[in-house]
Amino acid sequence: MAQPGGSCGRRRRRTEYAHRARTRRGARSEETDMARGAATRASVPATEQMTRYRWVVMGLIFVVYTLAAADRANIGIVLPFVKKEFAMTNTEAGAVVSLFFVGYSVMQIPAGLLVKRLGTRIIFPIFMILTSLFTGLLGTTSSALSMKLNRLALGFAEAPLPVTMLSTMNRWFPDQEKGTAVGLFLAAAKFGPVIVPPLGALIIATLGWQYVFFICALPGLIFAVLWYVLVVDEPARSRFVSPAEAAHIASGRVATPAGPAPAARPTLSVAPRFDRLDRVIRGRSVRSIATARETFASGNIWGLAIGYLMMTGIINVILAWLPTYLTNVKHFSLMNVGFVASAPFVGGVLGNIMGGLFSDRLVGKRRKPTILISTVSTVFMMYALVHAPNEPVTLAILLFLTGFLLNVGYSSFTVYPAGLTTKDAYPLAVSVVNTGGQAGGALFPFLTGLLLDAYSWDAVFLFLGASSLLALGVMLLVVEPIERDDPL
Repeated sequence: MAQPGGSCGRRRRRTEYAHRARTRRGARSEETDMARGAATRASVPATEQMTRYRWVVMGLIFVVYTLAAADRANIGIVLPFVKKEFAMTNTEAGAVVSLFFVGYSVMQIPAGLLVKRLGTRIIFPIFMILTSLFTGLLGTTSSALSMKLNRLALGFAEAPLPVTMLSTMNRWFPDQEKGTAVGLFLAAAKFGPVIVPPLGALIIATLGWQYVFFICALPGLIFAVLWYVLVVDEPARSRFVSPAEAAHIASGRVATPAGPAPAARPTLSVAPRFDRLDRVIRGRSVRSIATARETFASGNIWGLAIGYLMMTGIINVILAWLPTYLTNVKHFSLMNVGFVASAPFVGGVLGNIMGGLFSDRLVGKRRKPTILISTVSTVFMMYALVHAPNEPVTLAILLFLTGFLLNVGYSSFTVYPAGLTTKDAYPLAVSVVNTGGQAGGALFPFLTGLLLDAYSWDAVFLFLGASSLLALGVMLLVVEPIERDDPL
C-alpha cells in the first residue's frame, strides 16, 4: 500500500508544481501585458503629435524673470546719482539696496503658502502688476526715506514671482530637464543685469535717472496678462499641450512611436561611474518630504538655505555696488561703467545654462558638484578682485570669469529641493531656501556699506571670499539626494 500511496503523493506534488508554474507564467504574462499596455498608451500620442509647449512656457518665464531682475537691478546703475542727489552715506545707500531684499526675504514663505493654496495662475499676474507699480513709483521719489519705503514695498511685491515660476517649472518639466530649465531661469536673473547697465546709462544720459524706473515698469503689465492666458497650473489641462507631451512631462520619459515594446533592460540603482563622486558629495537615497512639518525639520533644506544665503549675498553685492565701485574707485566714464558692470552677468547667464546642462547630463542629475565648484572658485575670484586691473576691457574679462564661475552652481540651489520633496511640497521647500538666499541679499549690501565707510573695497572682497568659503563648508555637510531606479 505504501507504493500506490507514494505514487499518489508524487502525482499530487506534480499537480501542485504544475499549478504553481501556470500561476507564475500567468502573473508574468499579466505583467508583460500591463507593461505593453502602458508602453502602447504612452506611445499612442507620439503618433498623433508631440508638442513642445513646455519650452514656450520656459521662454515666457525667461522673459518675465529678465524683466523682474531688471526691476531689482536698476538700482545699481542709478545708485551713484541717487546717493549724490539725496546726500547719502555708503551705509544709507546700502540700506536702500538691502530693504528690497528684506521685503523679498520676509515674503518668501508666505508666497510659498499662497502658491500652494491658490496656484500660480492666480498669484503670478497679481504680483507682477504690483511689481511694475512699485518699480514705476521709485521714479517719483523725492527723498531717501521715500526711496527706502518704495524699495521695501517692491521686495514684498516681487517675492512671489520666483516661487510661482519655480513651481511652474517643477510641474511642467520632467526630472531629466529640470536642471536645464532652472539654469535658464536663473540665467534670466542675470540677463536683466546684463541689459540694465548699458541701457540705464543711456537713459540717464538722455532723460535722467528717474526714467530708468518708468521704462522698466511698463513691460510687466503686458506679461501679467500673457501669463494668465498662456500658462495653467497643470500642463495636462493646457489646450496647447498634446497628450504625448503631457505623458512625457508626467513620466519623465520621451514618448516613442508605436510598435513592439523594446526588451526590458535592468538598471542599476546608482551608476558605477558615480560611486566615488557620491562618496564625496554624500549621495544617497532619501524619503521624499511631503509635509510642511517635514520641510521645516529638514537639516538638508536649512543647510541649503545657509549656503544660498552666502552665495546670493555675494551676487547682490556685485549687482548693487559694482557701478559705484567702477565710478568712485576706477573712475570710469558712465558708458564704460555700463559696459563693465554688465560683464559679470554675461558670464552669469552662461554659467547658469552650462551648470544646468552639466548637472542634468554629465553627473546624473546631481546638484552638489556644481555648487561645490562655485563655492571653491569664488574664493579665488574674490581674492583676484583685490588686485583688479584699472583697464576696462581687462577688468571686464576678470568680472566675466567671476560671474561665470559664481553662477555655474547657482541654479542648483533651487532645483535641489525637487529631489527631496514631492511636487506639492516643493513650493514651500524652495521658499525656505529662497528665504535664506534673500536674507543674504538683504544683509550683504548693507554690510558692504558699513565696510566701505570703515575700511575699503579690499575689505569687501575679502569678506565675500570668506563667505564663499563658509558656504563650501556648509554644503559639504548636506546630503545629495540620489534617484534610485528599480529594474524595469
